[in-house]
Amino acid sequence: MAANRTIKVLAAGGAVAGAAAAAAAVVAGPALRDEARRLRRLARPLGVAPPGAPIPPPLPPGSVVLLPGRGEVFVRDSGDGGPAPPVLLLHGWTVSADLNFFAVYGELAARHRVVALDHRGHGRGMRPRTPFSLEECAEDAAALLRQLGLGPVIAVGFSMGGPIAMLLHHRHPDLVAGMVFCATALEWKASARERILWRGVSLLEVALRSGTGEGIVARVLREIIDGSPELEALEPWVRGEFHRGYAPDLAGAGRALSAYDGRTLAPGVDVPCAVIVTTTDQLVRPEKQYELADATGAETFTLDGDHFAPFSHGPAFAKAIGSAVDRVTEAL
Repeated sequence: MAANRTIKVLAAGGAVAGAAAAAAAVVAGPALRDEARRLRRLARPLGVAPPGAPIPPPLPPGSVVLLPGRGEVFVRDSGDGGPAPPVLLLHGWTVSADLNFFAVYGELAARHRVVALDHRGHGRGMRPRTPFSLEECAEDAAALLRQLGLGPVIAVGFSMGGPIAMLLHHRHPDLVAGMVFCATALEWKASARERILWRGVSLLEVALRSGTGEGIVARVLREIIDGSPELEALEPWVRGEFHRGYAPDLAGAGRALSAYDGRTLAPGVDVPCAVIVTTTDQLVRPEKQYELADATGAETFTLDGDHFAPFSHGPAFAKAIGSAVDRVTEAL
């Protein structure tokens, strides 16, 4: 009973949209039958996990970088990308930079120096003793750019990475030349639907702390692979990456997102922006994404996918990110 209840309130802001999004969609009405079917698929009994070594896809070199006075962060860095502005990749909730952007690295590294970090509590990110804060994630990113001698950069934010990009620009405008947003919004609390969705965060915290999240991750992975069988070889790696996160900070990140409101920041955006709208997204509805584009004066691109797009539509996701970054680069 508890496990089923937990499945219905799972929320994922990186590459995974879980059953909390499905439950909220049921409340909203239009996607009732599709989301009910998704819930039933997620609730199916799990089989035996396939054997295999956690072999990752091709990734840029990784290293641990000490940020003086803050701590250590794990960073992917493609190295010299020529005269084009560097790109900073800011990943979404519950995932690592690699999980969110493994399909994107090669697309961008052909033209830009690409840097990505794991946010605090996520992946190999730092484990601070203070409560999770989106503002502190932005400060981590700023400290990393200054440590590497980079900037201004094009900041690419997926889901939770969108608010971090906005806060980075607001707090350190000298470091941001342009922004690309994907599957993200100005805020997540204006409607009853969103308030219902985010009430599930406390149950998610219970699941993560108690270990129930193991089954949730397995079910979400099965859902992704059912739709994209070519990813099956990556399942052991993906499963391992999911378990790198630190449960209290993941739950804290959900609460921080539920309180975030970027509407006061939007008028201060004075750099070229692009928004990639995931057109079937149930976690961050397309109309919310268009509101972000309108508020920031961004050009919009569309991606026929949902919050699973970094996995289920990897090549299309990479192409959309690449096109949006190119457009922002041209506008500089």
